[in-house]
Amino acid sequence: MRNLLSLRVSRCGSLRSAPICVALTLPLLISATPASTLPMLVVDQAGVPLRDAVIEIRPPAGNTRRPTFAWRNAMAQKNQAFVPGTLIVPLGAVVAFPNLDNVRHSIYSFSKPGPFKIDLYGQDQTRTQQFKVAGTIALGCNIHDRMQGYIRVTDTPFAARSDLNGLADIEGLGRGTYDVVVWHPASAAQVANGAANWCWNPATAVGSWWRCGQAAANETVGSAGA
Repeated sequence: MRNLLSLRVSRCGSLRSAPICVALTLPLLISATPASTLPMLVVDQAGVPLRDAVIEIRPPAGNTRRPTFAWRNAMAQKNQAFVPGTLIVPLGAVVAFPNLDNVRHSIYSFSKPGPFKIDLYGQDQTRTQQFKVAGTIALGCNIHDRMQGYIRVTDTPFAARSDLNGLADIEGLGRGTYDVVVWHPASAAQVANGAANWCWNPATAVGSWWRCGQAAANETVGSAGA
């Protein structure tokens, strides 16, 4: 069985400027998974799975693990779009911007954590940019206004992006208390909800989530096959 921490997300106000409102629902038991895997689900206010949400778990005190991720630090331009639309990179990463289109692009950002501009470059050429401050980098193209992309620069090794089904797994967390931060492209701001303080114990047979300070059994609301 698998204890899934479900994050219920609603958008507040306008698409570009308003923060996401986050409320954490109770754990829900579903399919099997290794005990060291932290499974998460992000849904909108209507309960629809939310794609491309960035979930960050603040590392425990004393953790010295440097952020590294399995995917490449690369944001391509393909079919006049940024691919992937949202990219998570570790603090200090040098990100490649390969142009896979047969037209030229000029990439820029005005975002406070890392403003930059890359002059026009053509097909099969690549440019790079380093990001030294954690936060969200909103990308645009000076030539193609409809192109939008996002780079999430993080200083935690415990981060993941939700898939088409709103699911994401974060590896390597031991038992403890963790703050959960959620960001989504629909918002220009990260969200750190004061209620997002949960305890995780991977040592149990299925792994357990519960609200810190409360008994785990009181927080379980369902299970597959129940």
